[in-house]
Amino acid sequence: MLARQRQAVILEEARRTGAVRVSDLVSRLGVSDMTIRRDLDVLAGRGLVEKVYGGATTATGGSRLDTCAETRLRHEAIAAEAARRVRPGQAVGLSSSPVTNVLARALDPVPNLTVVTNSLTVADIAAASAQPDRVVILTGGMRGGSDVLVGPLAVQSLRGLHVDLVFLGVYGICERAGFTVPNLTESEADRALVGTGRSLVVLADHTRWATVGISTVAALSEADVLISDDGLADTARDALSAHVGELAIVPVRRRGERA
Repeated sequence: MLARQRQAVILEEARRTGAVRVSDLVSRLGVSDMTIRRDLDVLAGRGLVEKVYGGATTATGGSRLDTCAETRLRHEAIAAEAARRVRPGQAVGLSSSPVTNVLARALDPVPNLTVVTNSLTVADIAAASAQPDRVVILTGGMRGGSDVLVGPLAVQSLRGLHVDLVFLGVYGICERAGFTVPNLTESEADRALVGTGRSLVVLADHTRWATVGISTVAALSEADVLISDDGLADTARDALSAHVGELAIVPVRRRGERA
């Protein structure tokens, strides 16, 4: 794995959980602790993380709990808007990402729904639905990350499937690179999932703008809908509106604000 790929994985994990440990990254990425520390130095030099003893935290200026809570609120708002677009009787595809995990829970009230995914977490959530007619299709494949199935079997199992909506969570959004993820094998599975859908809905909060992962899943123009939060800058909104079919901006209730 190239340094840029490792750093993208490290940054994604830091943003997802609020903090990373050197020891965990050494085990996950199969490199030395010195390599991980150099990667953290690079990310810290770019202002993307803050180094702490034994690892790093996201560079937000706030506490880890604050960061996680704010991210959760953004994901919940985005997932609620995505779930509003799903109708009973439809088939939907969900990629593996923190925001699609939240969406899987938000879809629980929808009856007669078929969920196609390569995410073990999404599959578990969907299978626990209170809806007796919920159908869950989990692809085969190798376990590529903490909860995702990848590789030729995952790609092959998606071929020939057809769903109404694909909900794609992404690592980064860029005008030039499009929608990107930090892992090559995951991007192959994501592209196969995108190919099953009549409509592509991308779920990405404002922190994903101007971030580029190692591999492109889809061009901006391939998104029928992009759902983001109201923290997205006006310049980013203008740029995205020129490419995606629909840019849906959802308001997010900040911590301390009354509902």
